[in-house]
Amino acid sequence: MILENIQWPYAIIFERLCLALAVGLFVGLERQRREKVAGVRTFGFAALIGALGGLLGEAYALLSMALLGMLVIFLNIQSLQTKQGAELTTSIALLITGLAGVLSGQGHTLTPAAVGVMTAALLAWKEPLAGFSIKLSETEIRSAILLAILAFVIYPALPEGTIDPWGALEPRSAWITVILIAGIGFVNYILLKTFEDRGVLLAGFLGGLVNSSVATRELAQRAHQSPGQLVDVTYRGILLAMAAMILRNAVLLAILHPPALATCAVATGAMLAASLGMALVRWQKAPAEPDEAGLPGIKLTSPFSLKSVLFFGSLLAVIQIAGVIGQQWFGQLGIYVTSLFGSMFSSSSAVAAAASLAAHGTITAQVAGTSTLIASLTSVLIDIPLVAGLADRRLVLRLVRAVAIVVLVGGLGAAAQMLLLH
Repeated sequence: MILENIQWPYAIIFERLCLALAVGLFVGLERQRREKVAGVRTFGFAALIGALGGLLGEAYALLSMALLGMLVIFLNIQSLQTKQGAELTTSIALLITGLAGVLSGQGHTLTPAAVGVMTAALLAWKEPLAGFSIKLSETEIRSAILLAILAFVIYPALPEGTIDPWGALEPRSAWITVILIAGIGFVNYILLKTFEDRGVLLAGFLGGLVNSSVATRELAQRAHQSPGQLVDVTYRGILLAMAAMILRNAVLLAILHPPALATCAVATGAMLAASLGMALVRWQKAPAEPDEAGLPGIKLTSPFSLKSVLFFGSLLAVIQIAGVIGQQWFGQLGIYVTSLFGSMFSSSSAVAAAASLAAHGTITAQVAGTSTLIASLTSVLIDIPLVAGLADRRLVLRLVRAVAIVVLVGGLGAAAQMLLLH
């Protein structure tokens, strides 16, 4: 049997082979550095085998992967005989590199390159990933699984369109908003748990992304436990928690209804700049506090659990329905009052409700932006009574002054925004 003589364009074939070789060598460098049985040359050959299979056709691509599978078996047998244990990670990386080579041979460019980078990253980040997973508790792992179930199992089963007589509650939209809020809080909670030993300021900022009220209360309790010693660092931590809350609300608004953010961008930016600016200025002026690193971490419970999901969902539904009814009875004032009271429980839920109503055309983007400002300012003002009963007089006076500045700057920013819009 005589095989058909196929004429291949040299430049194109050379490019595909070079890409496959580059991917193989890139991944193999990490394995070579760790002195594994398969190093730079082995991974380069694996990628070239895959590329040749992809060039020759589907049958040869399958044959090349079968050859790589045999190579993986021999490598593991050799490793077991030398009592080094099975090289499972290296074996999987070899197979993935071979598949990336097949894609390169078929003419793909971005996909095999991305696969090579991701494979090398997973191999190189072994210690950080392992350390991160060890720090996760069983409750937090269950929370992550619950997040996946709510996003990929329950969400597709929800009915489309509104289900209430006021046309305010759309289950799918409300559900994805709940997942978004709780998911952002869960990710930031994991970051806080990972990095809280880096200092009170970082913990305050990350805690503010999760729940600014809880973070503020925890920081105030620290100051109360060490009277007169932690006023400066606690003050700065609360300001950073405040800034994180403002930033989180702005991000939520940008994700759910970007036009609404444009109507309050000046005020939001001014409030964020004021809170961050006061924290940084105080940081430069304050003396070093050597005991800061030894302080206990902010204690937050995981914000993603079945209880929190039901709370966010119920609160979001109540705020949305109350906002529509309030608008029908009192116009825009009804929306603003609803945002004010809703933000006393959760400013993120109030922002999400206003953004969702604006996205469905129930309210205007400007009303949603103003509601977001009301929610953020209310959350800022709540910090005063939270601190008043726990901290000493100096911290309370500083915080009152800071809150007054943030509120004033926010008001001036809102006025400037109105002039720009009109």
